[in-house]
Formats: sequence, structure tokens, C-alpha cells
Amino acid sequence: MTGPRVLVVDDEPQILRALQLKLRGAGYVVDTASTAADALAAAAARPPDAVILDLLLPDGRGTDVATELRSWTSAPILVLSAVGEEAEKVAALDAGADDYVTKPFGVDELLARLRAALRRTAPSGEPVLTVGRLTLDLEKHLLTVDGEPVALTPNEHDLLRLFMRNEGKLLTHPAILREVWGPAYGEESNYLHVYVSHLRRKIEPDPTRPRYLLTEPGVGYRLVDPR
Repeated sequence: MTGPRVLVVDDEPQILRALQLKLRGAGYVVDTASTAADALAAAAARPPDAVILDLLLPDGRGTDVATELRSWTSAPILVLSAVGEEAEKVAALDAGADDYVTKPFGVDELLARLRAALRRTAPSGEPVLTVGRLTLDLEKHLLTVDGEPVALTPNEHDLLRLFMRNEGKLLTHPAILREVWGPAYGEESNYLHVYVSHLRRKIEPDPTRPRYLLTEPGVGYRLVDPR
């Protein structure tokens, strides 16, 4: 039985080879690409279960690749980049990435984050949650708003699941980050702000005047049924 298929996209041959060897040794099926065009072609031909994506490619930016992939797949996207600026992290998350690793990186850490991302997308056998006009099928990873399906990335799904399971409860920023992204993200508030903004665009009638996902200034968020 083969493991999950991972597409690795990087224009540095030594990184591509090293990740290919490590991932295959860990039981993954690995496809590789060194350009944005090749990455999109490879993903279309053999849809991956996860993508490891460099931000800087010879024929474009990884953020554009992430945006295109996210238009048709919910597979986790882990971004690699030598750029350590906070704005780049936010831009990658906005493009649909699920995690961000700065070069140079430890392969063991990258593999751990990949395993965590894949666990978040695995079928859960859990029930359906309903809050107002929102219905979230946890097993199918399917959100409907007023009966209409709405696409979610894996992290958006996990974040909404946490809120819906705790309807009406105030959840602090660190608690949300630890629950959805893990202990290492307890202070990464930009992750949370980006994903809350994404969720509001998908679940709120007017994202600029949220009725479901409410901000408690300086503390956290709570999800309520406004009806």
C-alpha cells in the first residue's frame, strides 16, 4: 500500500533531491517540479495529497501557484522560502497556504508539520455541526451556508470546527492557535487574523459587519447564532 502523494516544488536541485529522498524514505510517493508551470501540470496530472512549495520560482511566485491550486484542491500546502518577513508569511497564507517554513529548515521539523497537516485532512468519522445557517459535515469536510456548499481549506475547516463545537464560548487567541496549529504557534497571531478574515468572507452575509464570528478585542473570538 502506497503512502500519500506529495508534490515538492523548488528550483534548487539540492533541496529537491534531499526532500525527495527523505520523503520517500518516510513512505511518501513524491513528485517534483522546479517551475510554477511544471508544478501546476504535475498537480493536474497526478493530484497530490499535499504540496511543499517554494515561494520564489524562475517563472513566477509560489503564491500564484498556491492560489491556482487552492481553486480546485483542499490538499495542504506548506510554503518554503528564504524570505523571513512577516508580510511574506501573511501573503502566503492569504494565497491559500496552510503552513510556512523559512529556509534554512530542519527536515525533521518539515516532516512533522507535513504529518500534522495530513492528519487535519483525514476523514474523522465525526458528526454534523449546525449553528444558524451554517452546517459543517466533519467527516466529509463540507460546509454549507443556507444549503449552498462553500469550499474550505483544511485549516479553515479546523478553525470553524473549533468555533462551532464551542458555540457561544469565548476562545482566546493562544488557545485557538494551540488547538488548530499546535503548541509552536501560540504567539503567531497573524495566522489567526488571516484565517478569521477568510472565514468571515465565507460565512458572513456582510464580512465587514460580522454577526456569527465576533471579535472580543484584545482577547479572542466567539461564534454565535445571531438568530
